Amino acid sequence: MCVAITEVEARLSSNLLSKFRNLVNWFRKCGGPIIIAFSGGVDSSVVLKVAILALGLNNVIAVTCTSPLQPPEDLEWARKVASSLGVRHVMIEVNVLNDPEFIRNTPDRCYHCKKMLIRSMKEVATRFGAIAVVDGTNASDLKLRRPGYRALLEENVKSPLAEVGVTKDEVRELARALELPNWNRPSMACLATRIPYGEAITLERLRRIAKAERIVKELTGVAQIRVRDHGYIARIEVGRDERWKFFNCEVMDRVARELMKLGYRYVTLDLLGYRSGSMDELLT
Repeated sequence: MCVAITEVEARLSSNLLSKFRNLVNWFRKCGGPIIIAFSGGVDSSVVLKVAILALGLNNVIAVTCTSPLQPPEDLEWARKVASSLGVRHVMIEVNVLNDPEFIRNTPDRCYHCKKMLIRSMKEVATRFGAIAVVDGTNASDLKLRRPGYRALLEENVKSPLAEVGVTKDEVRELARALELPNWNRPSMACLATRIPYGEAITLERLRRIAKAERIVKELTGVAQIRVRDHGYIARIEVGRDERWKFFNCEVMDRVARELMKLGYRYVTLDLLGYRSGSMDELLT
């Protein structure tokens, strides 16, 4: 994929144009080589593409951590986007299930996970002589509960989208202007976010969740999906504008049958639809 800075600028609104230029300048001041913590999601894809525009391919390395926390399709998207950009892409396996603090699944679970992932990326940075690790945290993320952000600060990971003030909605607009193949792909989150706090995170449970979400997608055609795993209960969240896809008795019966084969005794549809961090609603 080849797109010039001037082409991107021509597609942006005046407000976002200023932020885009600040983002490009941020990378130029940072210099290279740098590591981009690359999940394959829209945020990190925007960061990766702008870094390439500002520093050139030789100064940017995309690093993706693979673990049982990610659905296979998310890793495929990471490969697809990195390949389309022609950037060096390093995939490293990090088994966060080896961390007892993480699998205890306390409300600061993400902090422990981020710590392990970042330290693994820093090892890659040392190997390639990179001067910084950069991630895709945006300005909207800072308004939410994000325990993992504390780990980013402690490990001196840079978050240019947040620093420049690019919001989640603006990330989408930037991704479209940058002609990224995943610009309209639904937001991603690790599979552990489907398990209530205080309940142990296990490989078997993560695999069941991944299978359940794949089944729901195949049977209903929804794009945004979370299957919250409450033990015997599967609580399905889909995009609010996609709930209608369940309003068919045959579809509901098929979804229920297939998820019950995975071990769930009850299969429910959350009437409020998908919302980020719905498990946090139980926290005071």
